[in-house]
Amino acid sequence: MPFLEMISHPFMQRAFLSGALLGVLLAYLGIFVTLRKMAFFGDGIAHSSLAGIAIAVMTGLAPLPVALVWAVIVALFIFWLERATRLASDTLIGIFFTASMALGVLLMSFSRGYQPELLSFLFGSILAIQNVDTYITIVVSAAIMGWLSYYFRSLAYMSLAEENAVIAGINTKLYTAILYVALALATVLGVKILGVVLVSALIILPSATSRMLTRSFRGYVALSLVISELMIFTGLSVSYRYDLPSGATVVLVGTGFFFLANVLRAVLAR
Repeated sequence: MPFLEMISHPFMQRAFLSGALLGVLLAYLGIFVTLRKMAFFGDGIAHSSLAGIAIAVMTGLAPLPVALVWAVIVALFIFWLERATRLASDTLIGIFFTASMALGVLLMSFSRGYQPELLSFLFGSILAIQNVDTYITIVVSAAIMGWLSYYFRSLAYMSLAEENAVIAGINTKLYTAILYVALALATVLGVKILGVVLVSALIILPSATSRMLTRSFRGYVALSLVISELMIFTGLSVSYRYDLPSGATVVLVGTGFFFLANVLRAVLAR
């Protein structure tokens, strides 16, 4: 059977495992991103990670751990400057986005020859994920998912009505800082799958699609996770079957789900 043949390859097993974990994680975080209108945050962090990748290439270190550390630093700086200045978060994200991207390009200019690490992060390389990348994905995903699940009610309340959450005794500053760090880590892990250009789609598309089809918050969360997993599994299967770029295929499948949800919503409305 084609599916059994596909899943028999070790690289496809790593791809499906990493994709399934990150699909759930990014969709879960995407719920809070959508509620807090932070869609630009994931995109900015993804582009900012280019500087971390360049530093790793220049120093001969593993790109993924260095990119994760760099993303956390950028996320915490954005969080601090939001409160230390009067600038809006999208302005700060734009500043760090362009500055980090420029720093990455500058550092890469000192490195001669072909740079496969840079290309894999720019365009995604889920089929080239190694065992160490899978282990990092499992550990980071488990830690973030555990925190999100334990504090889900507080995070949802904070995202829907932050002032009321403060009155209720929720430490919104601490939770927001941790949320920024979690989103930064998850985004960089997602970059490994979809690349810098496409990763924000996996954060936004599942939650946006689910929001059009559900009325309850619980249903919204559950359907977001289901749609994200369908995006990953369908996209990987199609890309393997027709020898297509995996990251772009996953995003186009998710976009197709989004338009189908629009059609279904219109039909149900009638």
